[in-house]
Amino acid sequence: MTQNSEKTLVQSQLTHLNVEGEARMVDISAKVATKRQAIAAGQVRMLQTTFEAILAGNAPKGDVLAISRIAGIMAAKQTSQLIPLCHPLPLQKVEVHITPDPELPGFQIRASVITKGETGVEMEALTAVSVAALTLYDMAKGLEKSIEIESIRLLRKSGGKSGDYISSEK
Repeated sequence: MTQNSEKTLVQSQLTHLNVEGEARMVDISAKVATKRQAIAAGQVRMLQTTFEAILAGNAPKGDVLAISRIAGIMAAKQTSQLIPLCHPLPLQKVEVHITPDPELPGFQIRASVITKGETGVEMEALTAVSVAALTLYDMAKGLEKSIEIESIRLLRKSGGKSGDYISSEK
């Protein structure tokens, strides 16, 4: 096999590159619209005093958890504006849950996104978790600068040609 034919073979397996090796948006027009769902998670770790202040509603910028939850929902709806090759999708449902975790101490963030479309919503769920975590940091940085955002990951996805995925993690 020649170097050019090897390059063409590799490029044909890379869905976001054309035959010249240039980035492109994948054509999903021939795909059938099906129900797609993705669930992502992450966590935000902080000092005990910061955790307690947020739970008590004593953060300088206001209701940290409510604003972070709304930011996550808004971010899911804007994913195609943030990630260059993502398709804009009509989202039927976005949920963001932020749960206190005294063992961290900090908060567990989980986002669930559902659409009926030609492509999946993994990036929307991951974006929701990421922006919710960043907003939580922003809302609480007046209390602590060393807050850590950790373990953002896909937990599960369903629908589409590649089938279902369930992480081995909880």
